[in-house]
Amino acid sequence: MLIRMKIIKRTTNWLENNWVTPAYSGWLLGTFGICFFAAATNTMAGWLYVISGIIAALLGLAAILPMRSLRNFSVSRKAIAPVSVGDQLTIELAIANLSSQPKTLLQVWDILPSELGQPMQTPVESIAPQGTHYWIYFHSTDKRGIYHWQEVQLRTGNPLGLFWCRRSWKALAKAVVYPTVLSLSNCPLVDEIGTEDSIELHSHSRSHSAMDNLTRSLRPYRIGDPTRLIHWRTSARYGELQVRELEVFTGSQEVIICLDSSSSWEMDNFEAAVIAAASMYFYALSRQLNVKLWTAKTGLLSGNQAVLEALAGTCAGEAAEVAQPPYLPLIWLTQNQASLDSLPPNSRWLLWTSTLTESEAAQPVKLSHSDVGFVIDTTQSLQKQLQQPLMSSEPK
Repeated sequence: MLIRMKIIKRTTNWLENNWVTPAYSGWLLGTFGICFFAAATNTMAGWLYVISGIIAALLGLAAILPMRSLRNFSVSRKAIAPVSVGDQLTIELAIANLSSQPKTLLQVWDILPSELGQPMQTPVESIAPQGTHYWIYFHSTDKRGIYHWQEVQLRTGNPLGLFWCRRSWKALAKAVVYPTVLSLSNCPLVDEIGTEDSIELHSHSRSHSAMDNLTRSLRPYRIGDPTRLIHWRTSARYGELQVRELEVFTGSQEVIICLDSSSSWEMDNFEAAVIAAASMYFYALSRQLNVKLWTAKTGLLSGNQAVLEALAGTCAGEAAEVAQPPYLPLIWLTQNQASLDSLPPNSRWLLWTSTLTESEAAQPVKLSHSDVGFVIDTTQSLQKQLQQPLMSSEPK
């Protein structure tokens, strides 16, 4: 029975998209026409032949007119602005009537990809000759990704409602749904990367001290400038207050966040890793660090839009299309514990796993060098764990 229903539905859809398919009223009127014709054949009554003929002519006209109603249309779509998970996509379509006659009683269907949900539809009462109908609707999102679709369908039974006709137009669409970015007040994984090398630490401290009090230039005093920055000797010479502008020390620290996207992951763990990567990237930006993202498909990326789009489109187990990340201290996000042993020195790591018990997950993972990281507890808040202090994996 179920197979029979599927065959009937598939046949009905094919007829509606390529020709027409009868509506319920069409089937009913056609049945009456057959009954009148059968009665006329039995009784040889001329008026019954006339009625059956009129019904046949009416059905023929009702089948032709909907197909003519769906001619001379143009469908276009505005670019869809990217959103984050949980926000709504704003989708705008323009349906233009290119004919000199009004188009009435239409249904418009936007055929969304199955990942986004069911097709959206709206009724259109009338489109004036050479006029355009704009349809703007909002669609909620609950999963990151890059979604493509291109089909818009118009459907009508106009003018008699006895037959349905549907036709498709191409209107390319691309919707980008960015991953969630957690708000982090601190992130030791980012803040402390590269601090193991005491030589670099001392160099950093000496550089800061050396640059801190160097005068870059002088400028006239402005209200609100601290008096300790006034250069009194130059002010006396020029007859007006002059303020020193000091050199600003900026570090050259580079943060590389690497998502092990070519490995196999559990779906929930991978989604959490993407959120962690996005959150740490924007936290590093807020700290004015030189931060980059690496995935197995894209390689090193920088720039907000490029990074967010890469994270929106990445998937677990994707083919590795680029070389391995540079052999520099990095932050490695993975579910493959074996990959931790090959990290560059002074790296950081986050490990997702479902094979450890709670007691094992609480213990630091032993590595062959002093890299630092921790196992993510999927039962706890990811935001809190990203802000927790680090523990070295080096045995004490």
